[in-house]
Amino acid sequence: MTADALVYHPTVSHYLRFVATTVGRDKLLRTLQYFSRFYAWYLFRSNSPPRLIAPFEAIKKQFALTRKALRLGKNVEHFKAAATAMDDTKSQDEFLRYCTVGRQLGYAVYLTLDMATYVDTVGIWKLESAKRLQKEAYRAWFVGLLFNAVAGCYTLWGLRQREKTIDKADGEGVVESKKIQREREATNIQLVSDLCDLTIPSSALGYANLDDGIVGLAGTVSSLIGLWGTWKKTA
Repeated sequence: MTADALVYHPTVSHYLRFVATTVGRDKLLRTLQYFSRFYAWYLFRSNSPPRLIAPFEAIKKQFALTRKALRLGKNVEHFKAAATAMDDTKSQDEFLRYCTVGRQLGYAVYLTLDMATYVDTVGIWKLESAKRLQKEAYRAWFVGLLFNAVAGCYTLWGLRQREKTIDKADGEGVVESKKIQREREATNIQLVSDLCDLTIPSSALGYANLDDGIVGLAGTVSSLIGLWGTWKKTA
């Protein structure tokens, strides 16, 4: 009876739906990858013996490589999203539309270059330009994240402007106010995630002098945000 209760528990079914998605597996691996990056740094700074640090260094490197494989071909999705956003001249604000195009193109170029470095990393085809391509991939990712962060700030400003026009004494005004509050919460969460993610390419490109502790912790936070969002979508 206890085994049946566990096997048929709704949470188990939810978990199976979650791990059945590539995005779900990627978010889980990403969380473990960046936490391992942070914890390996913490152990090193604590003067822990190498045998304790080695497993987390291995998780960081191997899970990063696994995630590269999971991302193969995903660049097409972002190129299509950029084209769709460019053609969509009616459903969203003009500034946000261009931010969406910039974000999607940034991600698309990042994933394209990342795909090229994968064949070098796993030894399929050695590229002399692998390091340069990886650097350009980080730069494209940085641009995509920056566009999304700017769009988030602009959205928050727009929500404040909308809120000023609402009469909260009116029933429809109360409903609209609650809608704005939900949109603001979602935008704030995404903005925090983007700002955390920006530490990764910023550090790799030398734009900011950040150690693995800060980058690993920021990456863990953004990964948990993404993990929770994907978990809710598969409910």
